[in-house]
Amino acid sequence: MDQPGNSWINAWDFGAIIDLLPCYLSIQDRHLRILYTNQNFKDDFGDGIGKLCHAIYKKNPERCEDCPVQKTFTDKKVHLSEETVRLKDGGAAQLIVYSAPMLNAAGEVAAVIEMSTNITKLKVMQDELAHLGQSFAILSHDIKNMLEGLQGGGYVVEEGLKDRDENLTMKGWRIVKKNIDELSRLTKNILYSSKKRSGNYRHVAPDQIINEINGMFQEKAKAMKIRLIQQTNPQLPMIILDPDGIRRMLSNLVWNAMEACGKDKKNSIKMVVVRADFYDEQHLMFEVEDNGIGMDETIRHNVFNKFYSTKGNDGTGLGLFVVDKIVKEHGGRIEVLSNPGIGSRFRAIFRMRGAFFCYPASSFLPDPKSRIPG
Repeated sequence: MDQPGNSWINAWDFGAIIDLLPCYLSIQDRHLRILYTNQNFKDDFGDGIGKLCHAIYKKNPERCEDCPVQKTFTDKKVHLSEETVRLKDGGAAQLIVYSAPMLNAAGEVAAVIEMSTNITKLKVMQDELAHLGQSFAILSHDIKNMLEGLQGGGYVVEEGLKDRDENLTMKGWRIVKKNIDELSRLTKNILYSSKKRSGNYRHVAPDQIINEINGMFQEKAKAMKIRLIQQTNPQLPMIILDPDGIRRMLSNLVWNAMEACGKDKKNSIKMVVVRADFYDEQHLMFEVEDNGIGMDETIRHNVFNKFYSTKGNDGTGLGLFVVDKIVKEHGGRIEVLSNPGIGSRFRAIFRMRGAFFCYPASSFLPDPKSRIPG
């Protein structure tokens, strides 16, 4: 006899209830062939009926080595696993998978029911939180070192002033200035990396930005015994860019190039070239090239990842991440050519939006062979 108030449940198809479950559900036979799936499963993996589980989930003709369904068929117990699977649209997903036995009248496992919960978003959040913790640790360490450098430099300045020792005072000031510059660079990179910027886009003269960057780093380059060379095509038009973003991009690239040269012990002549030129008739390119230590394939592949650094305690891994972010915000692309012991060339390419010509651009396209002399 129906219980009072439950008549609406009895009238409802239990298959419809199963389709409403917020998980993937399938029933499989001993050969791992799918006998039944719910609607969530069909939506993300296709119907699957009559097909092998691993062919649907993993797009793999071979059985999974640590299959929970096989374990359940063997010992009649519930098993749990975490799996990476492929959705029907080609995307990847992380699943928590439960398998439970379906017993016949003789107590034997006739089939196994498998329920899977998609935890992809949870895993992403977990990774982001772990990444955030790592980021805070890295940044805290760097800021602590800079503050200690400021304190040490300040102490040397005080001692020099007390003893009226000009050389000691200047030595302390150089320490203070170095750490102020580092703290300023780090702060600006944090600001650029932490939020989406709308940018102040306007007509900009690329050669003027190159001039500013050259002036900004010329004294530092001399102190590091690096030749900082400026190359700009005088025929470049004014184009629409965010000048603050382009300055930050070039500043990070130039500083990165100078550090690469500073680590090189082979070349007696160390050079960094900052270049602005036409890439083709519709695009402009900024290039920063050095003859420093260069990069291998692994570093090139990871160099734009946030907090990825090969500098140990001397790097935050934000500089090139910010470069990539700024280029993408402009709708541009960046290319990297580098080999260990030879040097690196970073090329940022932008469409010449808002440019106007009184002559064909093809008449002054750059020579692609022009590179660092020697």
